[in-house]
Amino acid sequence: MAESARPRARQSDGVARINAALWKRAWLRATLTLTPPLAWFLVIYVASLVVMLVTAFWTVNPLANTLEHSWTLANFRTIFTSTYLTIIGRTVVIAALVTITDAVIAFPFAFFMARVAGPRSRRILFSAVLLPLWASYLARVYAWIAILQKGGVLNWTLGHIGLGAPNLGYTNVAIWLVFSYIWLPFMIVPVYSALERIPDSYLEASADLGARNWRTTLRIVLPLALPGVVAGSIFTFSLTLGDFITPILIGGASSNFVGNVIYSNIGTAGNLPFAAALAVVPIVIMSIYLLGARALGAFEAL
Repeated sequence: MAESARPRARQSDGVARINAALWKRAWLRATLTLTPPLAWFLVIYVASLVVMLVTAFWTVNPLANTLEHSWTLANFRTIFTSTYLTIIGRTVVIAALVTITDAVIAFPFAFFMARVAGPRSRRILFSAVLLPLWASYLARVYAWIAILQKGGVLNWTLGHIGLGAPNLGYTNVAIWLVFSYIWLPFMIVPVYSALERIPDSYLEASADLGARNWRTTLRIVLPLALPGVVAGSIFTFSLTLGDFITPILIGGASSNFVGNVIYSNIGTAGNLPFAAALAVVPIVIMSIYLLGARALGAFEAL
């Protein structure tokens, strides 16, 4: 028994020495902790972006339908033609409208949750916000198809009350409505978190100084809630830029947005280099947006 206890004692001493070394060297603990996720990030995410960027400079042989590893800027020149600039502009406009719509809807809802509702009501409202996320993305999109299509719930209801059928199915307006609905929880949650962190003493001090509610909202609440709005806009704007399912299902075959054009070039057209070049566009747009938000100081309170 004494001999069997010696290996265990040596093992315990070894573990103790390792723990002591890690305790004394904070940089070593941080290195060992961060190395696996950073390595995964570099291999999976950064490496895939590099491969995509390299592929964007290749071409496809139109006769053999094979990739030619010859460097060219033809794919990027095609992007700057009027057809694709119109598609990019349409996508950016819809993404901006979705972001503004969600911000306008989310702010009063999140304010009520954070500053007015009681604990029980807050839990119910928070569950109501998150509940759509538990359902399938496709189920939510197909539900909107049933609402917006010709003869759907919206046309039937408005027709029976004498307002006429709007026939929003397969239009950009329908895409805007569906995107605004789908991404709304991604705006409400960060805005709610930002509003919840505002100290009550700030609002009380503003009231004591004679400021009215609208002035308090403009001068105190909105600036302090800006980081939450920016965080939510990153989700709504970027997700709209890259989505291809909603434009195809809601907008129909004639709907052209950046996401479904990339999808069609990967699948139907088989033009992977052009799809890779077009996929760079949302990355560039989001990079410009993030740099602009940082320059305006929107990230300082995050």
